[in-house]
Amino acid sequence: MAASDIEVAIAGLEGHALSLARNGERLISDKRGISAMMEYIAVGEDLNGFAVADIIVGKAAAMLFVKAGIKEVYARTLSLGGKETLERYGIKYSYSHITDRIINRRGDGACPMESAVKDIDDAEEGYIALKNAFFKICG
Repeated sequence: MAASDIEVAIAGLEGHALSLARNGERLISDKRGISAMMEYIAVGEDLNGFAVADIIVGKAAAMLFVKAGIKEVYARTLSLGGKETLERYGIKYSYSHITDRIINRRGDGACPMESAVKDIDDAEEGYIALKNAFFKICG
């Protein structure tokens, strides 16, 4: 029996930051944070129906998965906000570890992308807030 899309995505995560799979098609990225998903969405990549494996999934990443039409998510670490967002939008998910929040890269506070969507529940609104925050921080 052939591996499921989520199994293929999880296998592709080894040594990478993000792995997506759909019907034998695979996309792999080593970009950190939400960079790869922001780029895929910005260029209009058709991700509808893909399964995703990601190292860290917080509310910000979950909103991007919703916007992109992702069908299933595996996270090595999933935040409660990410879990709630995936549940709200009916996206199947699994994880290895759960955490109450995602911290920034310096380890001294909240992730700025998580802060950008903290009070937003609508994925489209979240994407706009993330786009603004991302380009403010990352150029």
